[in-house]
Amino acid sequence: MIFKFFSKNFYISLSIVTLIYFLDRLTKIFVIQLDKNNFGSDIFNSSYLDIVLIWNRGIAFGLFSFNEAYLYNILSLIILIIVIILVVMSIKSQGFARYSLLMIVGGALGNLHDRVFFNAVPDFIDFHVGNFHWFIFNVSDIFISLGVISMIVLELADNKTKKNNDKK
Repeated sequence: MIFKFFSKNFYISLSIVTLIYFLDRLTKIFVIQLDKNNFGSDIFNSSYLDIVLIWNRGIAFGLFSFNEAYLYNILSLIILIIVIILVVMSIKSQGFARYSLLMIVGGALGNLHDRVFFNAVPDFIDFHVGNFHWFIFNVSDIFISLGVISMIVLELADNKTKKNNDKK
C-alpha cells in the first residue's frame, strides 16, 4: 500500500506543488527586498503594470480584511482545512483535474506560509488601464485562479458530455 502511494504520480504531484510554492516564495522575497531597498516606493511603473508591495490581511484579492487577530487566525485555520481537503481531492483525482487541484494547493500553501510568518500576504502585481486598477495579486493568486478556472471548465465540459450521453 505504501509503495503504491509513493508512485510516479506522487512525485510528479509533489514536484508541481513544490515548484509553485518556491516560485511564489522567490518572487515575494525578491519584491520584499526591492521594497526595503527602495524604502517603500513603487518598484516598477508602466502604462498597464505596476509592481508595488502591499500587505493583504484578507482573503482573495484583499476581501474580508480583519484587524482582529482571532478572526484572522480563524480565517487562516479555515484556509488550512481547505488545503487539506484539496490535497485529499487531488489524491483521488486523475488527469487534468488533479493538476488543477495541485495548482490551487501550491498557491494556497504559498499564501498560507505568509499568513503564518508575516500575518499578511504580500501582493505586488497591479494591472491597470488608466485609473481602473484590478485587484493587486501575487504569483500564488495566479496559480489559484488558473486552478479554479480549470476546474470550472472541466466541470462544464463534464456536464455537457453527460447531457450528450443522456440524450443518446
